[in-house]
Amino acid sequence: MATAIEYVRGDATTPLGKGPKVIAHVCNDQGGWGKGFVLALSRRWPEPEKAYRRWHRERATNAFGLGAVQLVQVDRLLWIANMIGQHGTRTGSKGVPVRYEAIDTALASLAEQVLELNASVHMPRIGCGLAGGRWELVEPLVRTRLSDQGVPVTVYDHE
Repeated sequence: MATAIEYVRGDATTPLGKGPKVIAHVCNDQGGWGKGFVLALSRRWPEPEKAYRRWHRERATNAFGLGAVQLVQVDRLLWIANMIGQHGTRTGSKGVPVRYEAIDTALASLAEQVLELNASVHMPRIGCGLAGGRWELVEPLVRTRLSDQGVPVTVYDHE
């Protein structure tokens, strides 16, 4: 059963509500972790960054790449979803780093995992900060891949 995306003011690293939760965010495909929302994650938990860097380092033997998702458990009922949804880290001749197709693929994969966990998903406006994306293009992906599948989604706008 479809659910509406809930929008709140607050910090996505302190997700609201009860039950299992997944904090979803977008990472780049270059192994870089050091700007934007990931800094807030790293201030709270070291595991997501360590897991992402190891995932990138060992990419020859795993699924690391655009559209991939890595779930990292940081508490009994809390996971961080590292989603590879941007190519590189800088805006240049090829445009902004965000890759909407990769975010779509990652969200589809994430949906299967969160439904198994019976979890809600919490996120900033993914892909719309340093990745340079536009929420009006990302929101329909979140709606189709998560909300329309019955996954409760809360989007946090930082104050």
